[in-house]
Amino acid sequence: MGGETSGGHDLSIAVIALMKGVVERENDGAPWQALLAHEGGVRDHVAVLGLELRLDETEGFAYLAQKATMPDEPELPRLVPRRALTYHVSLLLALLRKRLAEHDATSSERRLILNRDDIVESMRVFMPGSQNEARLEDRIDTAVNRAVEMGFLRRLKDQPLSLEVRRILKVFVDAQWLDGLAERLQEYRRHAADAAEDKGAGDEG
Repeated sequence: MGGETSGGHDLSIAVIALMKGVVERENDGAPWQALLAHEGGVRDHVAVLGLELRLDETEGFAYLAQKATMPDEPELPRLVPRRALTYHVSLLLALLRKRLAEHDATSSERRLILNRDDIVESMRVFMPGSQNEARLEDRIDTAVNRAVEMGFLRRLKDQPLSLEVRRILKVFVDAQWLDGLAERLQEYRRHAADAAEDKGAGDEG
């Protein structure tokens, strides 16, 4: 009886943690262990809600995704919303994914920690040069806050200006997407140049 109660409690811990967001090996010890111990039960439980478990033990994270429905199945209401990304958030995620790939290739440290000022400088190149500095940084901070909300960045409690790039970013910005990153970043540069020209033309008028 006690073992069954304990197992049910652990299953609840795992499911609740997943419903809140990404579960990570390094930062969510108890939920992660509960998830590994009751993976089958978790999969069965979330399937009833139209969700599926995505678990990557190598990278050390797990999350819930909307389960694809078969053509003859009625579609359930979505619990995992689709995310529409603004230009600035898309640019930020592209640059973070590039930094993460470079970090993994050159460092044995798993965690990638970036300073807020480093992020601002890396994004500045791709944003219109005629923008007011305060407005530019405000837009970048808004993009950073959105990336934190989406679970791709985490603020460090003891260092408020430092942010950890969460490894789940590798799922949403995959290797195929990364292969076209150079071309994508060039498009961002053109976007910034066009926006600056439009701003200059408006000022002249």
